[in-house]
Amino acid sequence: MSAFPARLAARPTAALGPAARNPTAPRPHAAHDRGAATAPGRRAPGSTAAALLIAAAASGISGPSLALPTAAHALGVPTASAAWLMTAYGLGLLAGTPLLSGTAGRRGPAALVRAGAALVALGAAIVLASPAALLPLAAGRAVEAAGAAGLTVAAFRIAGRDRTGRSTGLVAIGNAAGGTLGLFVGAGAAQLLGWRAALVMPLLALAVLPAVLRPAGQAGRAGESGQSGQAGQAGETGPAGSPRPRFRDALPLGLLRRPGFRRPALLMLALATVNFALVYGAPRRVTALTGWGPLPTGAAVASVALVGALLSWQLVRLAPALGTARVRVLLATGSTAAAAAAAFAPWPPVVLLGSALSSLVTAGGQGVLTGSAVGGLAPERQGGAIGLFNLAFPAGVAAGPALAGFADQTVQFLY
Repeated sequence: MSAFPARLAARPTAALGPAARNPTAPRPHAAHDRGAATAPGRRAPGSTAAALLIAAAASGISGPSLALPTAAHALGVPTASAAWLMTAYGLGLLAGTPLLSGTAGRRGPAALVRAGAALVALGAAIVLASPAALLPLAAGRAVEAAGAAGLTVAAFRIAGRDRTGRSTGLVAIGNAAGGTLGLFVGAGAAQLLGWRAALVMPLLALAVLPAVLRPAGQAGRAGESGQSGQAGQAGETGPAGSPRPRFRDALPLGLLRRPGFRRPALLMLALATVNFALVYGAPRRVTALTGWGPLPTGAAVASVALVGALLSWQLVRLAPALGTARVRVLLATGSTAAAAAAAFAPWPPVVLLGSALSSLVTAGGQGVLTGSAVGGLAPERQGGAIGLFNLAFPAGVAAGPALAGFADQTVQFLY
């Protein structure tokens, strides 16, 4: 996966956000430039490891999808109710992102990685030890997801030292690749080890820890170096010298009043919601149209979605030339077309094409819109802005399967 964008290393992709296009936009302090940025045309150190980490964490999003009918039978609930095992993961991501960013995140990416890995292990233990009941299993999945949220934020912080957007795009592709391959890997794990194995896919992230902790530590030290000369300017204390509330800083809700942040965040929420509705619904649609079993269905859907995720690199690469407005129109149009194709087309290849297109615009959107959302912000505000922006993704993870499950039980869009 890392070899794919390496071929494009000589082509700069700056100008993903207003700061890159506007020479008068706030620029980072010189010390920050020396400590945190990478040389032009090179990815941030550790970005490949960060992409693998986030891919393993993201496999938990889609891992249970094809095992839900078996899990529902074991739990004695409808399949649509078992979709809460996926929705709980999104809710855990939604809660874990600001929580870990505001606590362990203060100590740098390495602390985030360690805290996230511990929560992933704890959540997996709850899932494996719980009785066959929906509530404790969903709780374990939420704890797993909170840990995965920490790993996700850490991965983007490691990649964030590269201001060209290449490393962020690579990590976004890793996120999409893990989320799509989780379909097939989860189906295989369920068949070999039982349906609970599909619920603990984020455990794969533990295998990547040795490769990611060193660059995470370097990223933390670089950030401290860059911020040391800006402590007074960044506002380490609040009014009258009182300590600034760190948790609030990790989730700066005031950014929602800024159109330059709010618009890309809302678009990212829409893209993610559609994408994860299809992660739940498209495999069922393919199965209904073809009669395939879980493994062939998982292989087909995961393959086309992975192709879409990889092709998203071209969108990241072309985004500066296209401009912000055109990119947003392309993302919105592509997501709408993907939803229509996957939900209504009577031909399996078109349903699969819809999954691929949704994966492409979601991965590409996360890479491009992140830069657009934080562009123009002072360096000390960018970490909190990225954390808040990334909440759009888990919100879509939670909302998508819930909406698709509702469609299953009511208007039957997905069958």
